[in-house]
Amino acid sequence: MQHTASIKEARLLLSSYKDKKIALVPTMGYLHEGHMALIKEAKKHADIVAVSIFVNPLQFGPDEDYDSYPRDLERDLGICEAEGADIVFHPEVSEMYPGEMEFKIGINTMADVLDGVKRPGHFEGVVTVIGKLFNIIQPDIAVFGQKDRQQLMIIEQFTSDFNIPVKIIGVPTEREESGLAKSSRNVNLSEAEFNEASEIYTALLNAGEQIKNGTVNTDKIMSFIKLHIEQQTSGTVDDLAIYTAHGLKSVEYIDEDVIIFIAVQFKKARLIDNLYVSL
Repeated sequence: MQHTASIKEARLLLSSYKDKKIALVPTMGYLHEGHMALIKEAKKHADIVAVSIFVNPLQFGPDEDYDSYPRDLERDLGICEAEGADIVFHPEVSEMYPGEMEFKIGINTMADVLDGVKRPGHFEGVVTVIGKLFNIIQPDIAVFGQKDRQQLMIIEQFTSDFNIPVKIIGVPTEREESGLAKSSRNVNLSEAEFNEASEIYTALLNAGEQIKNGTVNTDKIMSFIKLHIEQQTSGTVDDLAIYTAHGLKSVEYIDEDVIIFIAVQFKKARLIDNLYVSL
């Protein structure tokens, strides 16, 4: 496995694979089993797997956890090598953003809901760094987790709107045995919070069953989820919404496939999850 922090060196390394199919797995590091699953999936679809490790400051707000976001490059490189990645690109901020950017990417309605509202500018920052990574790595395929489903849907639309020749593959969320979605932020949970947090997924599954059993009023479904979280955890529901599975449109009565989105704030970690419910 080869690795570099230089854009120039990354392009040079990749230039020898022009006749190969390249997959990119973008990450912010502190890799866990979820990231390993992304690398495994990438290997199924491509000859060469490139992993990027970059904590992107553009997607963090002024009061968010950029400085405290967990980082361990040596550990991450070991995981990438063990999982069979071919190239790891791990630039510094000064390499990706050597000066203030003159141009900014804007997003319309898909960033007007959920984390787009809670975290203004977040998805613009995500799309900006993904666009830069696509230009640097020039992959044929890019692999993302479905845990960040709003992000996945926005990136899919981004590649479509700008005719970017990268196939986007979404991989199901990796979970603990308890059902808790695996996340780098889970390290910020106390032991008690970690145990409680599995109730997030339990609430989603129960809500999904209610929908399939005929409860179609979204307010009733969301009230049920919120009550479950309040009763079973010390966390606070920070965001909860149900949107159509195509286009992220709000819905009052469910008559098509939907996605339930949730964010729960614990003392030092905000956890997100979602559930796709097909009718």
